[in-house]
Amino acid sequence: MISISAGFDSGNIAVRRCAGPDDIELAIVRDHLSDFYQWFHFRLSGARSQACTLRLVDMAGAAYPGGWPGYRAVISGDRQTWTRADTSYDPATGNGTLTIRLTPDSDTVWIAYFAPYSMERHHDLVARIAAAPGVAADVLGYSLDGQAIDRLRIGSGPLQAWLYARQHPGESMAEWWAEGVLERLVDAGDPVARKLRDAVTFHIIPNMNPDGSRRGHLRTNAAGVNLNREWAAPSVERSPEVLCVLAAMKQSGVDFALDVHGDEAIPHVFIAGFEGIPSITDKQLGLLGDYQARLARLTPDFQTRIGYPSAAPGKANLTMSTNAVAERFGCLAMTLEMPFKDNDDLPDPQAGWSPGRSKALGRDCLAALAEIVGNLR
Repeated sequence: MISISAGFDSGNIAVRRCAGPDDIELAIVRDHLSDFYQWFHFRLSGARSQACTLRLVDMAGAAYPGGWPGYRAVISGDRQTWTRADTSYDPATGNGTLTIRLTPDSDTVWIAYFAPYSMERHHDLVARIAAAPGVAADVLGYSLDGQAIDRLRIGSGPLQAWLYARQHPGESMAEWWAEGVLERLVDAGDPVARKLRDAVTFHIIPNMNPDGSRRGHLRTNAAGVNLNREWAAPSVERSPEVLCVLAAMKQSGVDFALDVHGDEAIPHVFIAGFEGIPSITDKQLGLLGDYQARLARLTPDFQTRIGYPSAAPGKANLTMSTNAVAERFGCLAMTLEMPFKDNDDLPDPQAGWSPGRSKALGRDCLAALAEIVGNLR
């Protein structure tokens, strides 16, 4: 018998109807105490060798309906290798219907918005990296659900670099990126890592929103709060995750910050800066342009043509981390965005944008930093 379930780490789906392989209707559950929804992750069982048609309805009301045209869902039979499924979007049916078609070659297949990064994998990552020579691990604070906000410190240099991922939990490519960064930084023989460890002390937070991650949220924590709008005045009641990270930043200082995200609609990798902050300096702007140019030279997966419009002078939203950190510390701070779809500059018909490409981009981001590290102070 065919069945659908989502009762697991980061699972999210509501079954409207499951009457047969070609008559399955589903809907995404909203983030708790929020109207945001877009992340889905569920298991299809009992459909081996059957042509299945799954229709996800009410998609026009999702957080970013512009993310559905040209998007393809990811599927996996072993939860290790994720490929793209035949997917189409019809905005005129069922208040927007995303249709996923697949013929599973196993009894169980997992289907998701992007390759999930589970909290169990997160804990395995923290344990593995913390065991490497020269790494210090600590807990900066706890989420509303009581989960640890883990920090991994690597390097002994005077410059302070903060790299943090998954303020928006559904953007799981951000933690895949962090895994790539951490693996390179602890590689004893890697020349880029050696240079950076001597010049920089890294503070890396692989997951800033463990509650949203486990609950299967797109954008918010356990209280339905968007953490990337809390940086002006975080609180114990609403955003302890930001509160503890910002307190640690104040203690260490910040010379370089990278906040890592995924974008639902734009099929490119790009960086958003801090151009509208009140106290912007020519040095900050020069470093921003230099870093982007070097990253574009290092990897064809990154580009500078397409991205978000810059804020007008003095009009930056200081509740967002990149703007808040650049303004408070006078440093180079950036938001890195990766696609949920594919990178149209270098498409991959089988996997689209993927965990492997996210990890490779993390390694390249370190190489770009190594080229400018002498200019940060």
